[in-house]
Amino acid sequence: MIQRIQSVWLFFATACIFSLFLFPYLQVLNPDGSASLVKVMGVYQNVAGQQVQTEAFLGLMIASVILALIPFITIFLYKDRKKQVKLCYLTIVLVIGFSFWLIQSAKSVLGPVELRAENYGIGILLPSITILFLILAIRGLKKDDRLIKSADRLR
Repeated sequence: MIQRIQSVWLFFATACIFSLFLFPYLQVLNPDGSASLVKVMGVYQNVAGQQVQTEAFLGLMIASVILALIPFITIFLYKDRKKQVKLCYLTIVLVIGFSFWLIQSAKSVLGPVELRAENYGIGILLPSITILFLILAIRGLKKDDRLIKSADRLR
C-alpha cells in the first residue's frame, strides 16, 4: 500500500532532509565584512563576488544522506507497519541528534560568533519540519493498524 498518506509524509520528510543541501542554516557576517554561509556541505564565504567553500563537513554530508534515506526506505516496508513505526521513532531521535550536531559544527568552525535571530537561515527549520512529517506518518500508520485490526474482528 505505497499510495497511503503516510508514504507522502515519509517522502516529505526525505525531501526536507535533502533540502538541507540547498539552504544554509546559518548566515554570519565575519569581522572582516565578508559573509559566511553554513550549509550541511560546509562553510561558504563570498570571495570576489563568488561563493567559495572554505571548510567541508564530510561527516555531516554522509549523515544527512543516511538520515534522509531512512524515511525513504521506510516507505517500501509497507507490509510491516510495526517496523515502519519503529523506524519513524528512530528517525525522530536521529534528527534531534543531527540538529545538535549541526549547531555544534557551526560553532566550532565560526568560533565565538554571537548568534542572533537574523543569523538563522531556512535550513535551521528543516529538521523541525522533518520531525512534524514523521509524527504525521506515525499517526497515519497507527490509523491503518487500527483499521486492519477492526476489519479482522469483523471476519
